[in-house]
Amino acid sequence: MGDLTWLDHEQATVSAVLDALSQYNIVHLACHGVQDAVDATRSAFILFDGRLTLHDLMAKSLTDVELAVLSACQTATGDTGLPEEAVHLAAGMLSVGYRNVIGTMWSIGDNEAPIVAGVLYSKLLEYQDTGMDWRDGIAYALHHAIQGLREEVKEESFAKWVPFIHFGV
Repeated sequence: MGDLTWLDHEQATVSAVLDALSQYNIVHLACHGVQDAVDATRSAFILFDGRLTLHDLMAKSLTDVELAVLSACQTATGDTGLPEEAVHLAAGMLSVGYRNVIGTMWSIGDNEAPIVAGVLYSKLLEYQDTGMDWRDGIAYALHHAIQGLREEVKEESFAKWVPFIHFGV
């Protein structure tokens, strides 16, 4: 984990995000996402000036990319017509080379997503500071983040903490 580039609102264009992806091994996309069950390569993240599709991402040569955090609604929602296939944005990010992907199985709240992200990244930095390879702790850090959110919103509000899921090794 290291340097950071923040692309916000009008800075978050398709070309700017594509350019930034090849510079970093972590991407955090906090935007809307749309899934195309007919053609998964048309599934996309909605940015300031248009759609960043899986087709666009697959055309990029991404190497040594470790973590994609997809803080968008339903990035890991499959197609009920294809129950044995993973056709969603999170699977697409795995296919373009990300070793770990954190996605959501349904809509997430604007209040809950930052809580999960804050604890997730704090834990990963904590692992790095103690000499542990942060990549080995991604799933565990997400577990801690969800536990923290669960304690804050209480057990009855399970729809707020259940959607988050980790894919990868």
